[in-house]
Amino acid sequence: MTIRVLIADDHAVVRDGLALMLGQLDGIDVVGEAATGDGAVKQAVILKPDVILMDVQMPGLDGVEATRRITSLVPSVAVLMLTMYSDEATAVGAMRAGARGYLLKGAGHADVAAALHAVVGGQAIFGQGVADVLLAQIGTARPARNYPFPKLSEREREVLDLLVAGNRTNEIAARLFVSPKTVSNQLTSIYGKLGVAGRAEAILLAHQQGLPFR
Repeated sequence: MTIRVLIADDHAVVRDGLALMLGQLDGIDVVGEAATGDGAVKQAVILKPDVILMDVQMPGLDGVEATRRITSLVPSVAVLMLTMYSDEATAVGAMRAGARGYLLKGAGHADVAAALHAVVGGQAIFGQGVADVLLAQIGTARPARNYPFPKLSEREREVLDLLVAGNRTNEIAARLFVSPKTVSNQLTSIYGKLGVAGRAEAILLAHQQGLPFR
């Protein structure tokens, strides 16, 4: 089976290098390229590749939010992050967005090729250095408790938790790797579901219900 790959990276030299490398491998066909997150979403819908090699930091829509939209619009497409960011927040954010793998730039050609085959086959792949970060996150996770607002989605809960912790809209956006407008829309939805008029009432109600969990 030939794996159809879309490359999403804002650096032309990176896209050209990856396309050249992948083009030399049997069973892999580069079907398109994108220089922005918005472009990656559009190309994913049009081309429906088997897998997307996705950078994190790109102009406009970042790679994490692009991944979230792609996995919603075309869930058959696997996303493999290929980035220079090895921090916990980025890696966890990408996996929560629906990425099936996470490699660091500098990975060998054989590692990239193997990861492409793996994620298309339904496996989860983490490059050297990333697996340790994610395992540490799992190891330090607090036991689950019943959340007081069951109507909220998982992402809305994350937004509310950050709001209660004192973060402003721009800060929440930076923490979750989404745009401030996306956070504003999520906050509007949260206020509606909680039956409150705005930020202050939401925080007060959350505190009354025991948030933030510790």
